Amino acid sequence: MKRNQDEQLENQDIEIRLLIEAIFQKYGYDFRNYSQAHIKRRILNRFVLSGLKNISEMIHEALCNHKFVDQILMDLSITVTEMFRDPGFYKALREEILPILQTYPFIKIWHAGCSSGEEVYSMAIMLKEEGLYGKTQIYATDFNPLIIKQAKEGIYPMNRIKDFTLNYQKSGGKRAFSDYYTSNGESARLLESLKKNIVFATHNLVTDSVFAEVNLVVCRNVLIYFDRGLQDKVIGLFVDSLPGGGVLCLGSKENLQFSAHYAQFNPLIANEKIYIKKYPN
Repeated sequence: MKRNQDEQLENQDIEIRLLIEAIFQKYGYDFRNYSQAHIKRRILNRFVLSGLKNISEMIHEALCNHKFVDQILMDLSITVTEMFRDPGFYKALREEILPILQTYPFIKIWHAGCSSGEEVYSMAIMLKEEGLYGKTQIYATDFNPLIIKQAKEGIYPMNRIKDFTLNYQKSGGKRAFSDYYTSNGESARLLESLKKNIVFATHNLVTDSVFAEVNLVVCRNVLIYFDRGLQDKVIGLFVDSLPGGGVLCLGSKENLQFSAHYAQFNPLIANEKIYIKKYPN
């Protein structure tokens, strides 16, 4: 019986790999080097919701039904985020990194894997409060155009605003968080003035090249979903995006210690996973 169960699990893993390959071949979205545990968990959840008989039927559905693929893309998108997530990070950014950026005539920031935009708008608020927003260009990218559309709208459920407000206060916010949105009772719409210097665009860290040369890259809690080889590839994009003295911000569970590119950075604020790129010799 155990042998049968093992064979079923092995067959299931093969079917999932074939599904991921089919999505890549037909639509160009490449999840082949994502964490297999992450992929399997999300695909099996979609399988249960789909009502289909097996993963092989999901492959056929994906090849024939673009809307079904959109559902899978949403499943595989990294959407665990909130405004001023990890307030200590934003406090460190405000107090130790923005004073460095203040010395630049113009600031360019890349939020890579921006999801639905919460952390991008957090940055915009902080830059406004520190008097830097007027000379800043923020690029916010994600592979999923549906997620980018949500991010552009900047509309979030009111039941999340309490947590956003608490995070903002802990991060060193200088005003009332309610100054930055209007509400209809059910949802909060962030002010248009926060969007003025943000360019939202689709960009795939897995398959695309460098997006822009920037002074600061923020890519938090994205790399944990990639295998080691893909992590190194993506960090290589960041290396090529940053000049000497440029700053890279990763998530709380990520670091450069085991990366092939580790030697090109120095820890700047180690406990917040903020690194500075070394100047060339």
